[in-house]
Amino acid sequence: MTDFGFYLVMTNPKVGYAACAQAAVDGGVRIIQLRMKDAPRDEIVSVGRTVRDITRGTETLFIVNDDPSIAAEVGADGVHVGQGDMPVPEVRRLYPSLRIVGLSTHSPEQALASLDVKPDYIGVGPVWATPTKKIPDPVLGIETAMRMVRSVPYPAVAIGGIDASRLPGLLQAGARNYAVVREVCGVDDPLAAIRNLKRIYDANVR
Repeated sequence: MTDFGFYLVMTNPKVGYAACAQAAVDGGVRIIQLRMKDAPRDEIVSVGRTVRDITRGTETLFIVNDDPSIAAEVGADGVHVGQGDMPVPEVRRLYPSLRIVGLSTHSPEQALASLDVKPDYIGVGPVWATPTKKIPDPVLGIETAMRMVRSVPYPAVAIGGIDASRLPGLLQAGARNYAVVREVCGVDDPLAAIRNLKRIYDANVR
């Protein structure tokens, strides 16, 4: 897997999941992740099928958070697992239809440990404090996050508190892949937000 730039995590988007996913496709976002932490399984499956329909045949890859069985059921491109979820090798063995398996890492030690299980990419965060998790992990800061990014041979996605004001500094420090949640999900015009973030990316990455 190569660097992909923009990674959108969809959590409770203000405009709804379908409209947010459509904005991501229209805006050229390379990867979108469906993250519905406390929703019932059948609701996640229903939304997942809708997102799959919207992304099918486009350049936007569709990832489901945490649950590989749901990801496989809705025909997603992959799944993103946390440190306490099903191990990456087990996901690959049980769900061969999932061609992408991402892994969250929250410390330099976890990033290095990912080398043993070989995910397709890792999440690195939180770079800054974020309210999107009930029990947040310790904040890394840019310097530690970039050390983690450089420690692995596959793409690493910086996540946590990233917005338009912080993105330039993050990119100038060396990040090539970044994830946002509230910057897109919390607004009335997600497409405009996406286009603004992409302009910032293009201005800071050569």
